[in-house]
Amino acid sequence: MKSFALYIKKRIILALTILLFALFFVPFDAMAQGGLLLTPRRVVFEGKQKTKQITLVNSGQDTSTYYISFVQYRMNEDGSFDRITEPDSGQVFADKYLRLYPRRVTLAPDEAQVVKVQLRGYNKLPDGEYRSHLYFKLQNNVNALGEEGNKDTTTISIKLIPIYGISIPAIIRKGKSTTKVNLSDITTTMLNDTTPALNITFNRSGNFSVYGDVKVDYFPSDGGEPVEVGIVRGLAVYTPNKLRRFTLPLDNKFDYKKGKLKVVFTSKSDLKKSVVLAEKEVDLNR
Repeated sequence: MKSFALYIKKRIILALTILLFALFFVPFDAMAQGGLLLTPRRVVFEGKQKTKQITLVNSGQDTSTYYISFVQYRMNEDGSFDRITEPDSGQVFADKYLRLYPRRVTLAPDEAQVVKVQLRGYNKLPDGEYRSHLYFKLQNNVNALGEEGNKDTTTISIKLIPIYGISIPAIIRKGKSTTKVNLSDITTTMLNDTTPALNITFNRSGNFSVYGDVKVDYFPSDGGEPVEVGIVRGLAVYTPNKLRRFTLPLDNKFDYKKGKLKVVFTSKSDLKKSVVLAEKEVDLNR
């Protein structure tokens, strides 16, 4: 009984350790789905960088195998993605310039492993941005249908086993950035009877995609202190897209008929300093 209690205690400590790691060390640079935790959630090669590392953590309860491959996506104006095989005009895939290893990883519960992504042929690349997506497909270790044996063959049993997948962008950039962003068509709306929201159009120009956080502050008409009423982290506008339409839910404590809103779109440099990409104020008085 004591050994079992000790085992449970160790499992709890390990789980808390992983949770604390996720919360404090990779708060906005990790992605989780289907028992798989990935960090970072983007791979971007710029300048002399030749190798990147992705850490996989199996946060599930079963030993699982993950298959890693490249896929190609088109981003739509509403932020959704379509899987494609041929690039759109102005889009260039990155996968043929990248090498990743290993391509198959088996992890026990709470186990972690690093996958390396290596850039090759960079010096021969024309200036521009290249994008593909790394796809991590989870295939649990399960028996095939019919392997159990000693079953009543007069009945048919079907077991549906979900297969989870998660993808992150892999981007190569070469040359000087000419990218600019401006915000337009900012209007208030209601998602339902109780949730106000802000419609925003992000207009991108130049040679690179943009990625950052959107924050909305409300300035009361009586001159009171501004209040943060909306935020979203990790919004992207990928090349070759020129715009993205986005709706951001707002704090429902305000009616947004007086005062003003300030929308700020910020990115982060390699030094983790916030860089303002675009900002705009909206007068709510009507």
